Amino acid sequence: MPNELARCRARDLGLAPGVLPAGQFNAITDVAGVRVGHVTLIEGDAIRTGVTAILPHGGNLYQDRVPAGLAVGNGFGKLMGSTQVEELGEIETSIVLTNTLAVPQAAEAVIAWTLTQPGNEAVVSVSPVVGETNDSRLNDIRRRAVTPEHVRLAIEAAQEGPVAEGCIGAGTGTVAFGWKGGIGTSSRRLPEGRTAVRPYTVGVLVQANFGGVLQMAGVPVGLALGRYYLREVVERGDADGSIMIVVATDAPLSDRNLTRLARRGLAGLAHTGASMADGSGDYALAFSTTESVRRTPARRSGLATVTELPNALLSPLFEAVIEATEEAIYNALCMANTMTGYRGVTIAALPLARVAELFATDRRHPPLAGSLPTAQHPA
Repeated sequence: MPNELARCRARDLGLAPGVLPAGQFNAITDVAGVRVGHVTLIEGDAIRTGVTAILPHGGNLYQDRVPAGLAVGNGFGKLMGSTQVEELGEIETSIVLTNTLAVPQAAEAVIAWTLTQPGNEAVVSVSPVVGETNDSRLNDIRRRAVTPEHVRLAIEAAQEGPVAEGCIGAGTGTVAFGWKGGIGTSSRRLPEGRTAVRPYTVGVLVQANFGGVLQMAGVPVGLALGRYYLREVVERGDADGSIMIVVATDAPLSDRNLTRLARRGLAGLAHTGASMADGSGDYALAFSTTESVRRTPARRSGLATVTELPNALLSPLFEAVIEATEEAIYNALCMANTMTGYRGVTIAALPLARVAELFATDRRHPPLAGSLPTAQHPA
């Protein structure tokens, strides 16, 4: 077996799912205005957790709300704010991802941050959107190390541009397909002529902490490497866990069609071999950033005129979100490092050299182009 490769994104391995081109950063932040911030907590030998915040735009999110839609693959989760998203079809705060037992602390921070924003002096109701996955395999989750201050710092650190991936923020302690999971992101651009108005962008960010039988672009990686759910019936298996899929687009979509877009994120999840098991919380949340569909005070107080894409033009966007979700999950796995955490548990990183070998011998895929990055210290 060759020396282990340095951690790299899926495209560095020659793995670029689908047919559509990626954006400049191949990240959710390719949707103009979207910002991402992380706070990572690695303390002693037991704390392996963190916070990731996604801001749909840089303005007052409460006063200038974005339409949104939600899709649930398996509802074993604690997605705070979900009922208001389903009822009103809009998001009025930042979207925060963290661990299961930190949801109340995250909500407290989101509410406090919202109330302090200029223009919100009369606000008396806030619906924070907080998603989670359970990182207790590597993190002493009962210590509840995440505080409202950590969440505030993640929100304030949110910025445009490249997005850090792997063992960072809310992905610090996560596990996916039995390997180290994490934060991953990707994007797709619709070329000229694919829509009626202009080329739109779809970006996805995932918090990957779930199981199944990993396949990458159809190659049965989990089977070949001997690590997958139901490998032995006496084992617990690697099925349970959760994933949060956050989808952003600059296409002008109604909340109804954003729900349809979110559902396609689950199709991208399925491409990776996820089992969406009984104990897995699998959520996709989609929003549009374009100003023509935002829920501003003027549109909430009187008759609203909204310009949005019709149903017939959505199919290319569906393809985009499927491709971007699939690649975001691969990026989470490829960028995550081996980690030792609570009670001495070690979760190994996906062995990229072995993955490269599998692709080199799979006749469905062309040889990998160029030279691959090699780790300085073989794993």
